[in-house]
Amino acid sequence: MSNNAAVTADGGEIGRAQALQARACGVKPSVHMNPVLLKPQSEVGAQVVVQGRIFGNALAADYHRLKPTLLPKVLESFDRLRGEADLVLVEGAGSPAEVNLRAGDIANMGFATAARVPVLLIGDIDRGGVIASIVGTHALLESEERALLKGFIVNKFAATCGCSTTVSRSSETARVCRASASCPTSRQPAACRPKMPSPCRHMRPTVRPRFESRCSPAAHRQFRRFSIRCGSSPMSPSIW
Repeated sequence: MSNNAAVTADGGEIGRAQALQARACGVKPSVHMNPVLLKPQSEVGAQVVVQGRIFGNALAADYHRLKPTLLPKVLESFDRLRGEADLVLVEGAGSPAEVNLRAGDIANMGFATAARVPVLLIGDIDRGGVIASIVGTHALLESEERALLKGFIVNKFAATCGCSTTVSRSSETARVCRASASCPTSRQPAACRPKMPSPCRHMRPTVRPRFESRCSPAAHRQFRRFSIRCGSSPMSPSIW
């Protein structure tokens, strides 16, 4: 959902975030990177853009009924990208545990189960309650959805050494979070930062700074977003 649209080479509309992500990966933006774009027009309605073209306008209740009919288009876009890239990262929208919105879902576990893709659940520790959020989300997923869950990532984890060990000793948390990783900030000691193995010996990271207004220039040098390239073929960005 975004009112800030970018235009692709074929004249289609996608969110600016997806266009920027494509640029970071060194590929041309495509309407298939954002197969369904919602452009808010009021508190309860939005313009619906499907594969870059205006589909129509819908109120929230109308869009909820429309979503299942859009899933084939989303899967078509996914298949197109998968045929062109070494790796496709699919980013959900909102929470996978919003049970009131689960029927007809096309942006989270509804898509994951239809496409049979592995899932990583990401929580932001800066917002508080990240452990409860992860465990609660896991509990609310259906068994079929839970089977696709391969691990958890705690973003902006800035604890000193030993804190993550203490957290993992909680019996319920340890049972749920068998496979997990933390994404450190510049405040975390280097010895605590997890080593991320390269999935391909021939991959080389292209380092691009991720600028955030709250960061100082020193922090800018610490934060980096990696756009991974394998040989000369850049990997695909997410579809959101």
